[in-house]
Amino acid sequence: MTIEIRRTGATRRRFLASSGAGGLVAGMFAGMPGVVFAAQPSATTGLRPKAALQPFDLADVELSEGPFLHAQRKTIAYLMSLSPDRMLHNFRVNAGLKPKAPVYGGWESDAQWADINCHGHTLGHYLSACALAYRSTREPQFKQRIDYIAGELAACQDAAKTGLVCAFPDGAALVAAHLRGDKITGVPWYTLHKVYAGLRDATLLADSAASKAVLIRMADWAVVATRPLTAAQFETMLDTEHGGMNETFADLFVMTGNPAYREMAERFSHKAILEPLALGRDRLDGMHANTQVPKIIGFQRVYEVTGNPQYRDAAAFFWKTVALTRSFATGGHGDNEHFFPMADFEQHVFSPKGSETCCQHNMLKLTRALFLQNPQADYADYYERTLYNGILASQDPDSGMVTYFQGARPGYMKLYHTPEHSFWCCTGTGMENHVKYRDSIYFHDDRALYVNLFVPSSVTWREKGAVLRQVTTFPDSPTTTLRWTLRRPTELTLQLRHPRWSKTATVLVNGVETVRSNAAGSYVKVARTWRDGDTVELRLAMEVATDHAPAAPDVVAFTYGPIVLAGVFGTKGLAKDADIIVSERKYGEYNDAPFTPPTLTGLPDTIAARVRPGAAPLEFTIASEDQSAVRLVPYHRVAHDRYATYWKVRPAAV
Repeated sequence: MTIEIRRTGATRRRFLASSGAGGLVAGMFAGMPGVVFAAQPSATTGLRPKAALQPFDLADVELSEGPFLHAQRKTIAYLMSLSPDRMLHNFRVNAGLKPKAPVYGGWESDAQWADINCHGHTLGHYLSACALAYRSTREPQFKQRIDYIAGELAACQDAAKTGLVCAFPDGAALVAAHLRGDKITGVPWYTLHKVYAGLRDATLLADSAASKAVLIRMADWAVVATRPLTAAQFETMLDTEHGGMNETFADLFVMTGNPAYREMAERFSHKAILEPLALGRDRLDGMHANTQVPKIIGFQRVYEVTGNPQYRDAAAFFWKTVALTRSFATGGHGDNEHFFPMADFEQHVFSPKGSETCCQHNMLKLTRALFLQNPQADYADYYERTLYNGILASQDPDSGMVTYFQGARPGYMKLYHTPEHSFWCCTGTGMENHVKYRDSIYFHDDRALYVNLFVPSSVTWREKGAVLRQVTTFPDSPTTTLRWTLRRPTELTLQLRHPRWSKTATVLVNGVETVRSNAAGSYVKVARTWRDGDTVELRLAMEVATDHAPAAPDVVAFTYGPIVLAGVFGTKGLAKDADIIVSERKYGEYNDAPFTPPTLTGLPDTIAARVRPGAAPLEFTIASEDQSAVRLVPYHRVAHDRYATYWKVRPAAV
């Protein structure tokens, strides 16, 4: 079927949704060590859906110099600065073992976060980040840290004589109370999910046998601990945030073939959310956003291991609803962590608590999973938009610290976590974000290589004896050049993304124009027998445009291709280190002095025509009502300045 969405001004974006898309059997872990794919047929359909595309191993993709490699280096330095023993402190205490180092602050220990009860979540994110970093760089210190942490967790399991490991102040008592159905303070399954996921990633990406042993023991504990719960009791338990536990157990089923894990994946799939989404009903208004997104990732994964189309339909509908109708220009969504009615867009868009970075992290995971089974350019377009304006924009390029919210209050600034006293959820996903850039640049099927992102990099396709190197300054210039290194002449197809933001796409092979495309939002197919040294140039067209929600046509953001342009206002009135905070609850209170941005006038659909190029690439100016020049730069390059990404424009005086 064809779904038509109004998104920007009079532009209509069409998204073609297949009613019978294939699935992702191996997910991001295809071809990785330590993965055993179970051969059992699905209990639902007898057949698992087949993925249309496969990812490349992270180890087969290399980043070249550019902003993504810079961001990776900053995160790697931060990961190496952290102490595993400090993150393990409460795990050892709960197991009756003496801690080896003092605990970190913030969410990991401080009393003011007792109502969150997320102690220990950072260790799980850290394991995932180290696994991603190891797979990407092959630096042995990451594998050493992974195995050390797994050994410590195994010691905790042995000492406590249980598969459960946790860092909650009340220890296992909190989990027991939750299983009994008692009213609790905290989100135990959400926190435990980070540990499960970290151990899974360590197993699959770093081939850590020690991590796998701890993970299986922890999974078996959960199977036994939840077995007495009726379906109704389990569903009630899922009203409390529980992360992506369904995804993790689906992965465990694929890794081991144990049917008990497949059953757990379905039990952990929240039916109160699943069923309306599968029927195409949007009931998200008022819901906590990042409670839901990991569930939906799990729905997609459960579909891939069971073939049950209800899970597929729910995931696809949720993505269309959030990505195409509920997102800001940056790809983020929500206000103060919650979905809001889009009819009230103007009441929420200027909040300092918009676009929680964890939500962007998880929406990209969902987008990638959907793309692998149904490779359409609209998925990749959303991924690109959110990657630049959400994920890359979330990191301070100087310190490597990351944001929680990326709100659009005019004159506000990005706020970054401290190295040792914040440890928000977005600190954890932030550890992962910048060491996984390699995972969505290239994909392949048996005969075609898809180029989804225009990032300086190279990919090795070992089965074909081929290396494809990409040289580009994108987004400074809307072109990229690809060069083949081949052992022998090879017949392959290149699928080059023609983004919806570019009206045309031109492909030159060895300097000769080969294809010209006017089909924005598609792939340009170049099939031939390639020889060593062949080059391909893709030329796109970027232009300034406006983005606005249908309910608020006079509230606009400026874009240039996929890049959101922000007005920058300097640091006047900001105290030194004003953008470093401990408590994410203080968002909206920091530097709360009144700020009036310049006034822009004109018709929303034509105001972009007044934007003029500046002196440097990707810098622009627009005249305000008083004729002063407002400087516009890529939002992802704004770090310490006051900024504005949305503007309430008013008609010009007659």
